[in-house]
Amino acid sequence: MTASRSFTQNRFLQTVLAAYVLVWIGTAIDPTDWLTWVLENILVVVLAIILMATYRRFAFSNSSYLLIALFLSLHAVGTNTGYAQTPIGFWLKEVFGLSRNPYDRVIHCGFGLLLAYPFHELLVRTANLRGPAIHWLPVSLILAASVGFEVLESFVAEIVSPGAGPAWLGAQGDEWDMQLDLASATLGATAAMIFTYWQESAAANRAMPP
Repeated sequence: MTASRSFTQNRFLQTVLAAYVLVWIGTAIDPTDWLTWVLENILVVVLAIILMATYRRFAFSNSSYLLIALFLSLHAVGTNTGYAQTPIGFWLKEVFGLSRNPYDRVIHCGFGLLLAYPFHELLVRTANLRGPAIHWLPVSLILAASVGFEVLESFVAEIVSPGAGPAWLGAQGDEWDMQLDLASATLGATAAMIFTYWQESAAANRAMPP
């Protein structure tokens, strides 16, 4: 599905935006730590401003907007309690017999799985890339963005909680937390691009004359 150039005519996008706003408002009510909630939402606000400011010049497909909204919704849930204390994470821990709350891994995997396709679409329509690069470059961008975020998060953690950065970040005693987060994002992005390649190949085969 493609997005209408006019937001007022794009009912699908209006519905997606309204649903996300409801999730955001719900998770903004009485967060466990207001400072954490504010810090975790700064980049969300920046992203929202960019998407709104560029909508007329570059409108993503409705599919991309839906994927972005799904990721931001998962992120919003984690900001309410902190990733390491998210109730759904404790449920996953109990169901799968894990040693830690895995919600942060879910978010990092979701970052790659849900945002690789919007990166792919952006590159196809603006850089006019073709061939293998159009599928591996989004994975590289996801990894680069994840590394940048981890570094930024570490600096912020030391400012907010000097000497207790890992605890504030919710590492839960895992010395490989950052590396595993990066691996989760990369695996998610790789899976998304494999699926995208399969879909695009199937569509191209259907379009070929018999």
